[in-house]
Amino acid sequence: MATLAGKVAIVTGASRGIGGAIAERFARDGAAVVVNYSQSADQAKAVVATIESRGGQAVAIQADIGRISEIRRLFRETSTRFGHIDILVNNAATFVFHPLAETREEEFDRVFALNARGAFFAMQEAARVMPDRGRIINISTGGTTVGLPGLSVYPGSKSALEEFSLVLANELGPRGITVNTVLAGITQTQMLDDLFKFWPPEVRTMLVQRTPMGRLGQPQEVADVVTFLVSEDARWVTGQSIRADGGIR
Repeated sequence: MATLAGKVAIVTGASRGIGGAIAERFARDGAAVVVNYSQSADQAKAVVATIESRGGQAVAIQADIGRISEIRRLFRETSTRFGHIDILVNNAATFVFHPLAETREEEFDRVFALNARGAFFAMQEAARVMPDRGRIINISTGGTTVGLPGLSVYPGSKSALEEFSLVLANELGPRGITVNTVLAGITQTQMLDDLFKFWPPEVRTMLVQRTPMGRLGQPQEVADVVTFLVSEDARWVTGQSIRADGGIR
């Protein structure tokens, strides 16, 4: 069933991983999807090609979400192409892996510029142009509740999204716009592969063992949760931080 038919969605950082899976799932459910990317043009075009091969509608639009002027351009180009914007998924993110005492100022600024500041101003733009009954989803991480050594800046920046979501949910509630955060668990993505390069092999084993399901998550599993939250069935769910993590603690 095309439960998102007629909807237009922007998914930031959608050239691969969780963002790509969300874009593909949205399109499968009938939405027209903007596959946002910063540098990975070929990968973004591949996501669009996959969507189109299945009869869906999508376009790749380059924009660095760490730059406010480019966020605004992304929204303008989407509105010009599709006429309206019903869904925003803030997924674009980056990380650094250093002990807190060794993290450089420029690393902190780079991560927060994209993960927190960029997401904030993307939400601001959505709040300005989105029609009533829209949907805003922020992708966070289960790492905000774990405190893994070497990862302070990344989950710190993502923690901000939960507070942004809660406040904006209250501000936009009268318009029927829902705002939620999805905390993705240990999910098999390129970012996770990059993280595992910093950890000894036993860390991967430990994380799997701490997950009741006994395995890593898949991007499609996070996408399924997000797709529910942007559907009409989730119209009464807002201001929530929902864990999609296989129960890891």
